[in-house]
Amino acid sequence: MYNKWGGPVVHLNGNDTDDDSRSNADIDRASVKSLEETQQSWLLGAGDQQKKKKGIDLGCMIISRRACCILVCLFVFAGFVSGLTVLLVKTLPKKDHGGPPVDNYTQALHLALRFFNAQKSGKLPKGNNISWRGDSAWTDGQVAVGAPATNLAGGYYDAGDNIKYTFTTAYSMTLLSWSVIEYRAKFQAAKEYDHVRELIKWGTEYLFKSFNYTNSNHTDVSYIFGQVGKGGNSTTPDDHFCWERPEKMDYPRPAYAVSQGADLAAEMAAAMAAASIVFKDQTQYSRKLENASVALLKFAEDHGKRGRFSKVLEDQGAGAPLYNSTGYWDEYLWGNAWVYFATGNNSYLKRATNEILAKNAGANGGGSYYGVFSWDNKLLGAQILLTRLRLMQSTEYPFEDQLKQYQNQTNTVMCSYLPKYKAFKQTPGGMTQFNYGKPAPLQYVANAAFLSALYADYLTTADVPGWACASEFQRREDLRNFSRSQIDYILGKNPMRLSYVVGFSKRYPIQVHHRAASIPNDKNNYGCKGGFKWRDINAPNKYVINGAMVGGPDKNDKFLDKRNNFTFTEPTISGNAALVGALIALSEVTTQQGVDRNTIFSALPSLYIPPPPPPPPAYTSP
Repeated sequence: MYNKWGGPVVHLNGNDTDDDSRSNADIDRASVKSLEETQQSWLLGAGDQQKKKKGIDLGCMIISRRACCILVCLFVFAGFVSGLTVLLVKTLPKKDHGGPPVDNYTQALHLALRFFNAQKSGKLPKGNNISWRGDSAWTDGQVAVGAPATNLAGGYYDAGDNIKYTFTTAYSMTLLSWSVIEYRAKFQAAKEYDHVRELIKWGTEYLFKSFNYTNSNHTDVSYIFGQVGKGGNSTTPDDHFCWERPEKMDYPRPAYAVSQGADLAAEMAAAMAAASIVFKDQTQYSRKLENASVALLKFAEDHGKRGRFSKVLEDQGAGAPLYNSTGYWDEYLWGNAWVYFATGNNSYLKRATNEILAKNAGANGGGSYYGVFSWDNKLLGAQILLTRLRLMQSTEYPFEDQLKQYQNQTNTVMCSYLPKYKAFKQTPGGMTQFNYGKPAPLQYVANAAFLSALYADYLTTADVPGWACASEFQRREDLRNFSRSQIDYILGKNPMRLSYVVGFSKRYPIQVHHRAASIPNDKNNYGCKGGFKWRDINAPNKYVINGAMVGGPDKNDKFLDKRNNFTFTEPTISGNAALVGALIALSEVTTQQGVDRNTIFSALPSLYIPPPPPPPPAYTSP
């Protein structure tokens, strides 16, 4: 036996027991193991000890210190990257796309509204967001014909030229306001509500500048500026002959006023009245708009002011009329309907339901353009508006009979829209020819798409499943399907496989007939004729004018993408206003069905008319 230091065990006590021996044996085995380890360490060289120290025992494996350091660094770096990513996601501002693009119609809506920003004239507001446009035409109105010079800066350029037409501006604002009144919740969901109201106000502020009040009570108007800039086919420098950016115009630009023009004044009355409903939350401004609508309608209905404004403008030298209104009775009906909804004054409803006025406006039918809504003919719009009143409000004598006639007439027109009845021809690709194969058909298509979808939503809100076409019942969904088919055609489902709304999808017109979009916005003044090279060059426009709906294809679905051919490639604010209405009606940005039932009726009194008193009792002799 040896002790734990290697020496022999010395027994000092001879009386050790077996248990003591077993305990000592365990100690001896531990001592031997310890000795072996000590000896082993003595025998190992210095190099071997260093190699052993470089390894790290992880329990399941042994790795080198270098590999361990690399792993630790990798873990630390990965943690740093992860933390930085989370921090950036939470702190960096998120890009706002103006609402989730849940469907094609909502995506196209954003673009269609943006087109109006590109058409603004005057000193542009902050946030206009069209980088290639600047302030322009701030001296408009300083040269005037038919009235004293005044400030006419602002408003909208009508199309691809630089002329401002009060008639189409008013019509466009009426349509935009109508779509906001009916589909406010959808505009809000699409995050376009504030934007579209700003566009409407930009238009109505210009309309206020375009007429004068003759008294302090703001009840009478003596003249209206109908046009700024000269059109026609002259060869002298003007808005049609020259090809210049609006920011660089250097030719004469007179403003033309009319002292008669029932069609113009009644359309302006409709625009102001509709806008007054849109801005009901701004009491003072809404009342200002309402008062203007009343005064303008009074001007329109004054026997001394009757006549077509376009004829007066032509006589004043404004050029051949590009918007040659064919009559004013439809505007009377349209204007009275809107002023009634704005004011709640039954006298306007009485006029709007006057049998003679309805007949003069063509409500009883006849003519190839019956049922075709446009900047020139507002009849169908008025019929649908007044049908809304009958569907959703209680109407009594003396209004009910004529309102019922308007509803029957509206139903007849809606039947004619359905392809199965073949009232209107269609192109091989499915576009309905509301203008009978004439150029620039798409604005008429957009009008019909808007009104058909809107009427379907009126039926939905009134809980009416459909209507009768002769002996056949038509579902309200048939109208929405028709509306979709026409808008889908515009957005690219056509034989050309081309979207006629610029910026939508991958293929769209690139040579839009538009001065500001085709000429570089640089320091050069190209002049009247110097801009011709930008007009005539066979190349894409310098700038993409997003949202512009061009004139459209011919009756065979053929489209020529050439800047010089304005009938194919020129956009207009009136066409885009109708497009906005159709797109918001078809948008799936919310699950809401129907329209806002009550907003348009907010100013209306009860239509209850007390019955006449009973006759006096019969006289009996005493």
